[in-house]
Amino acid sequence: MVHSHHFTRTMCRSVAGFAAAVLLVAPLAACGGGGTSDTAASDIPAEGTDDGTNLTLWVRSDKERQATNVAEAYNKSHKNQVKVELVPSEDMEGKVGTSSQTDSLPDLLSGDVVRIPYWASEGIFTDITAQIDGLANKDDLQQGHIDAGTVDGVEYTLPFFTDQSVMVWNKDLYEQAGLDPDQGPTTVQEFYEQAKAVADLGLDGVAGTYVGGQCGGAAVFMTFPMIWASGEEIMNSDGTESLLDGDASTEVFKMYRKLAETDNGIGAGSQVENCSTWTTPFANGKIGVMPYAGASVATLIEAEASGGPHIGVSAIPGTTKGEGSSFLGGDAVGISKDSKNVAQAWNFLQWLTSEDAQQEAFADQGDTASNLKVIENGYSDVDERIQIANSVLKNGRTPVSPRFNEAFNASGSPWQILLQDQIWGDSSKLAEDNRAITDVLAQ
Repeated sequence: MVHSHHFTRTMCRSVAGFAAAVLLVAPLAACGGGGTSDTAASDIPAEGTDDGTNLTLWVRSDKERQATNVAEAYNKSHKNQVKVELVPSEDMEGKVGTSSQTDSLPDLLSGDVVRIPYWASEGIFTDITAQIDGLANKDDLQQGHIDAGTVDGVEYTLPFFTDQSVMVWNKDLYEQAGLDPDQGPTTVQEFYEQAKAVADLGLDGVAGTYVGGQCGGAAVFMTFPMIWASGEEIMNSDGTESLLDGDASTEVFKMYRKLAETDNGIGAGSQVENCSTWTTPFANGKIGVMPYAGASVATLIEAEASGGPHIGVSAIPGTTKGEGSSFLGGDAVGISKDSKNVAQAWNFLQWLTSEDAQQEAFADQGDTASNLKVIENGYSDVDERIQIANSVLKNGRTPVSPRFNEAFNASGSPWQILLQDQIWGDSSKLAEDNRAITDVLAQ
């Protein structure tokens, strides 16, 4: 796990967010100066207070289904009532900034996990270190979303929605290409060979793999796990230096470049793909194998039942055979600095972490739980491939840096430039492009 417990308070700057599979850019209009609510965190009972208080929760709109499931499960079993306010993903950054300046943030604030370090370092949340550390089941929780909201040892957030990257392949195309349909790639080299085998079929509109060439969020989902699974890091421990010129990174980029130079190796449109359709070609049966959003596996399985492609699922492999890895995305949630109902908001958060809540609101709905015991035991009735997608969480990681959005997700980010150069452009610029990412991370 990448830990980052040292942040410098940054000036208020424009950042961008990766929302689900869609790149959305919005400025942070104003930065919070930090603060606490009327209730000191030290006064909160271990289980919080359930006294009929109405709580507001902001969630980015693409998480509507999951947020609704959670709120309904909490509201029917508690006196407190959580009201979900959906915020268009592209508006969240500006709304949080403006509301922070006017002390009008909601009780509970959910955000893209890669934005959370910036918000936490800007004083958007209430310190709930004692409460999080006091959870009997803290060790059962997916830690990436806790780490993302930890600044100088102070903990502000818990996992809310977890999305993970997985490898998926089209079993029908694999059979046509003479590949074993039940065996996906276990190394980066096998990924290349299997994608090339599908490409070599020469089928109209069919390609070996697909890439989000102008989608920084999709591209980190795709490549970072390959580097982690190879035993290398993508950033230094405090998120201020890019390490994407290492041996494993170089091997991964060379593999994608070889596919780009192969007829049908990488799907048409990949170089300009801006996130809006990066999962569509695979879902339409036109791609052999690719890293994919784990949260969308259930949708692929549903489509399979009505004539869609038959799919396989595994962890994303590294350069040598091993357990593979995953990019843990999704949303973390905390209590805002402006909440006047901190004890009641904590009641919701501690409930959220419980096995019962995670089972009802996530596992039973086919969504990914953040409680590892539920991941292990709560999916016995679902398709084995959803269980495989969930199992990658134990080796998954969330990169932590206050400047992650600008370095990787913003339109025209230095990471997008590096990716374009490595796959389609001037690959000799790796060291130079990597330094450009560091220049942003270190600001």
